[in-house]
Amino acid sequence: MIVVRDLVKHYRSGDGSVVRAVDGVSFAVEPGEMVGLLGANGAGKTTTLRVLATLLTPTAGTASVAGCDASADPVAVRRRLGYVSATTGVPDRLTPREIFGSFGRLHGLDGAALAARVDRLVAALGLGACADRPAGRLSSGQRQRVSVGRALVHDPPALVLDEPTSALDVIGARDLLDILTGLRDAGHAILVSTHRLHEIERRCDRFVVIHGGRVVAAGTRDELVGPGGDLEQAFFAAVSGAEAR
Repeated sequence: MIVVRDLVKHYRSGDGSVVRAVDGVSFAVEPGEMVGLLGANGAGKTTTLRVLATLLTPTAGTASVAGCDASADPVAVRRRLGYVSATTGVPDRLTPREIFGSFGRLHGLDGAALAARVDRLVAALGLGACADRPAGRLSSGQRQRVSVGRALVHDPPALVLDEPTSALDVIGARDLLDILTGLRDAGHAILVSTHRLHEIERRCDRFVVIHGGRVVAAGTRDELVGPGGDLEQAFFAAVSGAEAR
């Protein structure tokens, strides 16, 4: 469903040198699977996700969603993808119901079908008590739920989330991850990046660790951690091993 193959993204810095933000990254996410993309700041995670979301054009390689190439057919990718980040804002003056309706119309929904879709999202995201309250009066956790709902209004088969819990407290983060787990179980392909490894250690089916723009480890939790360890230890071991090479 989500396929990244030999992805490269280079930038030219102010002094004319080339910065290799992503340098040959490959991985895939299948329907009904949640994959964690792990890495330190500057590892290339956000750049990779922004290429998938059609916000950046790759230097080389490909990124595709449901068989649609993010560079060759970005509109088709946007129809099939929901993208959320920690910095995704919501309009303060609009209510969650109005925001969902506006984005639904942008995706070609209207009438009874749109109204039913908005009602389902409000219920699924636990926004019933504040669905008609301006977003500027919502808590950070509620606003993040609105961001997720906006990404889901067109019922995309794939979701990409960049640090979705960074602004949330423990309860808000748990609730959001419960929602994502339910979407995964319903058949969505989900790619999530976070620094809070403990939050997703038992949630994700597989993990991809990138460092210096390259994949340095990939596999299930058990494959990466081994007996008696934890995901954080496995992450540091993978990064240390890559730096030693």
